[in-house]
Amino acid sequence: MYTEKGFQIASLPEPPLRLYGLAVADGAGRRFWRLPPHMLEKMPQYEFLGRRCAGGRVRFATDSPRVLVRMTLDASREDINIPLSGSAGADVYLGSGRSSVYLGYIAPDVHTAREITVEKVFKKGNDLETVTVNLPRNDLLLGLEIGVEEQAVFQEAPDYRTEEPVVFYGSSITEGGCAGRPGTSYVSILGRWLDADVRNFGFSGKARGEAEFARYIAALPAMRLFVYDYDHNAPDVEHLRATHEAFFRIVREAWPELPIVMLSRPDTDKSPADAAARREVIRRTCETARAAGDKQVWFADGGMFFGDEGRAECTIDGTHPNSLGFMRMARSLYPLLARILYGGAE
Repeated sequence: MYTEKGFQIASLPEPPLRLYGLAVADGAGRRFWRLPPHMLEKMPQYEFLGRRCAGGRVRFATDSPRVLVRMTLDASREDINIPLSGSAGADVYLGSGRSSVYLGYIAPDVHTAREITVEKVFKKGNDLETVTVNLPRNDLLLGLEIGVEEQAVFQEAPDYRTEEPVVFYGSSITEGGCAGRPGTSYVSILGRWLDADVRNFGFSGKARGEAEFARYIAALPAMRLFVYDYDHNAPDVEHLRATHEAFFRIVREAWPELPIVMLSRPDTDKSPADAAARREVIRRTCETARAAGDKQVWFADGGMFFGDEGRAECTIDGTHPNSLGFMRMARSLYPLLARILYGGAE
């Protein structure tokens, strides 16, 4: 830690900063990745996406009325469907659970293929509060520094209510595309509302129910709940049928009592017959498990997430949810996940 311009500054992953949601946190090597190197070697299709920090969070507590965030990215690439606030931005929340309050975001203001550093000072009250910084989705994080006023309290955040992570696996929708900022993806919203750690294994176009990835998830040292939704990335119904139940069985064998929730795709309007066929595959995996005596599995029909009114306003391109679509997804799923974790929606 060092001081600069009246701030005491910590560099990730230095205490009191607590990093969640990533497998690699190497400040000296400028590596903050969702997947460890051995998985990138085994599954080269994840080489870039596995180094994204989507779903990663930095937490701490402070009574400082000013909080400095300085972030370095390898680039701020253009994404036709996502503003820079969502593709290369980080956003900040105060508090925890459903009482969390949005403070603001930091992002580059230009698209560039070169390394870029941005910083911003956020103003808050002088109460001791938990601060959560949701890390960028698209561009690779090379470094993050957090500063608070020199005389302020700067300490570790309290534990999440659920420190064993809720693990999500799925498509670009799971990863957070096309949320306007990282805290408005449905995975981020649910983690915040549930006051639970989350691991986001959403991979745009790549997660296809591979047995190798199922084994990786099955080998995680801790997991409280598993939610999976790779319907979009399966090339066709036959691929989904060949992989969906097999993926489930690999995880279930390693975690016999783990609650598992299976989702179907939320955007069913463009190809309703195909969406219905895929939904049936997923529903059947769940029903087969339940018929065999497994009481820790649930199916959530994604076609119900957006509701009946304004469905077209829930996506950017007919497929990827915007912030409205993600909010409706989170509202639909929250009661189920809260009941599984805590015995009731709170």
